[in-house]
Amino acid sequence: MHARRIVSFLPSATELMYELGAEENIVGVTHECLYPQQAKTKLRIINSIFDPEKMTSKQIDDKVSELAREGRDIFTVNEANLKEADPDLIIAQGTCAVCSAYTNEVNKALQILQKRPQVLVLDPHTIEEILGTVIEIAQKIGKEKEGEKLVESLKKRIDFIKSKDVKSKKVLCIEWIDPFFTSGHWVPQMIEIAGGVNSISATGEHSRRMTIDEVEKADPDIIVMMPCGFDTKRTESECTEVLQNNQRWKKLRAIENSQVFAVDANSYFSKPSIRTITGIEILAKIIHPQEFSDIKTPENSFRRLKF
Repeated sequence: MHARRIVSFLPSATELMYELGAEENIVGVTHECLYPQQAKTKLRIINSIFDPEKMTSKQIDDKVSELAREGRDIFTVNEANLKEADPDLIIAQGTCAVCSAYTNEVNKALQILQKRPQVLVLDPHTIEEILGTVIEIAQKIGKEKEGEKLVESLKKRIDFIKSKDVKSKKVLCIEWIDPFFTSGHWVPQMIEIAGGVNSISATGEHSRRMTIDEVEKADPDIIVMMPCGFDTKRTESECTEVLQNNQRWKKLRAIENSQVFAVDANSYFSKPSIRTITGIEILAKIIHPQEFSDIKTPENSFRRLKF
């Protein structure tokens, strides 16, 4: 039996259900479900206990570390809204406790609800697994054909990028600015598909803290700044603020050659969504601008940084 009333604790699942034409089935979302625009009108079940929009990357990291040390939750469940939503399916994730509602929030939801819903926990770490979640969700909501058609079209876009014979360049993607974090999960694979050689991290690995020593040793041709949850404009201002006077940073070959870019990580890199395929196209244009000049990417999806 297909789910009819769905609460999404995962922004990428919310995006996907709109793409598959199942928006009427969504009865609740999180504060992070901002795309497409209509998702903002849905009943909000999950909220963050702090507002990252008004904080620097250092302040956000300090706050998350403090909450983890104290064993406190990052998210709260709105009990009244959850009861009103009365879902028969909750879609959640197991990838990152910081990025989206996680095990604790699911358990709280199950305690609050009188009628126990199904729970679908998604934990993708690669592009193949992200595409697999499309099929999984499509099956749950009775949109199997639409899901298969969507995956087919996404694979065609990937195959087009892979078909180009390009010379590899060393690429380092950085997922947090202060302190530095590696880009993990699906991002290393995105770099490789886009015709780059990934530096430092590996596909499927969790992100971790990284030192400037590691960055210097990697000596990448290109650096892509993609702090989790930030858009291009915010990434640019934060990089300027934090790194403008860092002499070791400014001596890196990529910086001296003006090969540092900010991207809209929140839309195309941070989440295991179908828009990661657009992220691969963005990386292809950054790494090999001439070979991929014919690919159209969204406005403000990336920008060259100057230091």
